[in-house]
Amino acid sequence: MQSTAADYLPIALMFLVALGFVVAVMVVSHLVGPKVSSATKRESFECGIESKGNARTPVSIKYFLVAILFVLFDVEVIFMYPWAVNFKGLGLTGLIEMFSFIFIFLIGFYYILKKGALTWE
Repeated sequence: MQSTAADYLPIALMFLVALGFVVAVMVVSHLVGPKVSSATKRESFECGIESKGNARTPVSIKYFLVAILFVLFDVEVIFMYPWAVNFKGLGLTGLIEMFSFIFIFLIGFYYILKKGALTWE
């Protein structure tokens, strides 16, 4: 069974309708929304507490590195859920593939530990 370009027409149409809806809502909210501006509105707001100091103070790269590593390893763990659900159906091949995936996962984790990405000074 071969697919043609006409088979993808509903998907393209749905994409165009969704894109059109997003653009229409943004345009309407820009045109209809309030345009009142004041010094209080332009002031930065943080949990009702008066802002102090400069917001552009440098932050240690360690925070960003830990956050990126968390997202990376979190996504890798998410790939294990479908395997756990279909564990019996995948058989020995699925088990070997998951062990190889976990092995590569642990190699990456070992590399991160050896580079000192998670050590704080």
